[in-house]
This record gives sequence, C-alpha cells and structure tokens, in this order.
Amino acid sequence: MTATDLPGVPPALQPVAPGLTGRPWIEQAWRDVVFVHWRVDASAVAPLLPSGVRPDTLGPDGTDDGVTTWVGLIAFSFEDTRFPPVSVGSVGDFVELNVRVYSVDEQGRRGVVFLSLDAGKLAPTLAARVATGLPYRWAVAERRKHDGRVAYAMRRHGTHVRSRLDVTVGEPVAEPSTLETFLTARWGMHVRRLGQTRFWPNEHEPWPLYRATLDVLHDDLIRTAGLPFALTELPPDSVLYSPGVTTRFGLGQ
Repeated sequence: MTATDLPGVPPALQPVAPGLTGRPWIEQAWRDVVFVHWRVDASAVAPLLPSGVRPDTLGPDGTDDGVTTWVGLIAFSFEDTRFPPVSVGSVGDFVELNVRVYSVDEQGRRGVVFLSLDAGKLAPTLAARVATGLPYRWAVAERRKHDGRVAYAMRRHGTHVRSRLDVTVGEPVAEPSTLETFLTARWGMHVRRLGQTRFWPNEHEPWPLYRATLDVLHDDLIRTAGLPFALTELPPDSVLYSPGVTTRFGLGQ
C-alpha cells in the first residue's frame, strides 16, 4: 500500500481521467475554455466549502506547501449536450462563466467546488439547479473569437453583476506542469445537496492546453462569490486556453 492508497490522502495528480465506474448520465462538449487563476491562502477558501471537504493545496512551484490554494474564473461554451444516447439539440448550447475553488474530501478524492455558475440560457440553468444542486444563475452571456483572441462577457439577470474577460492565445503547452495539471485535470466536483456533500465524478480526454495572455478583465463574480475582491485587481498567476474536450459525468456518490 502506498501513501496515496491511504484514506484521506489525495491521489497523485494525473492529466488522464481514471474513468467512470458506471454509465455516464450526461455528456457535454466544452469549447473555447479560458482558465484564469489566482493563488490565495487556503484560509480564505475554507469557510466557503461544503462540509466534509477541505481546500486542495499546491504551491506555484508544484509542491504542496499546505497553505496555497487557487481561485479560478473559467469561461467556456457548452455544446452538444446529451443524455446518452439522446441529444437535447440547441437547447443545450450556451455560454457559461463560473468561479471555482479546489477541494479534497475525507476519502482523498480531489475535486472542484463551484461558488457560482452563470449560464446564458434559462432552461439549462433551472434544470442544472434542480438535478445537481449547483448554484446556477441565469445571465446574458456571449463569446467572441477573432484573430487569435477569445472574449467572454456576461451580465446576471436582475442584478448589476457583470464579468468580461479577453485573452490572446499563445503557444501550445507541450507538457503541462504539475500546477497546470492541478488546475485543469479535476476528475469530479463536490456538491452540497439535501444536507449531504456528494462527489460527482467526470472523465474526458487530456486537455489540449495553450498559454494565454489576459488583455482585459472587469469582474464582479469573484467578489459576489465571497472571495477577496482585491484578487481581480491583481495580475493572475495562471492564464490558459483550451479549444475544448468532451466531458462525461457519472452519478453522484
């Protein structure tokens, strides 16, 4: 038995998904994904997590210092949503911006906790809230692409909460660093629902990643999610882009 086989000890970071144990219940293509990340002290994130999980930590040098965790502002386009083998057609196509942090549970399962998810179509927003308990909000959201640049903009309905980010896509990442794997290869999410924290596993092919430059950022999402407002006034510690993957989710455990 190795250390990562012990209960409560996170497994080694892997860019390849371990695979689902059962049939996926939903499949989605995530396209033009922009990952913007800042490092924060784990103490700023811990109060925002559901019971039974703690912040997953990793320093910028790729070693676990026990105190550094990460906040992500992620933007992408959902396309070709399926409940295998049935496709929902264009109803499942929309733009999403979310704020996420990184978690590990008492069984050692690494995952994501979503603090907010803003989606550009009402029906999927309502369906996702009911089916998973995720904090989805309805927004006006759009994506633009032109000449090596990708831009996202959103406004949450009924509020003044907005976000806009523009990036220039750079060179491909030949081999992701430990940190880049930590930030992108997350094989599940921790969700609090009906008084319990559940782990919803997912799988997809390894991310094709490109380094990117953040040209514009105006964001209210991080502040309204309960994180330090000053984060968005600081240069991000990591900016990545991916043309996308097709993701499959298993049932919550």
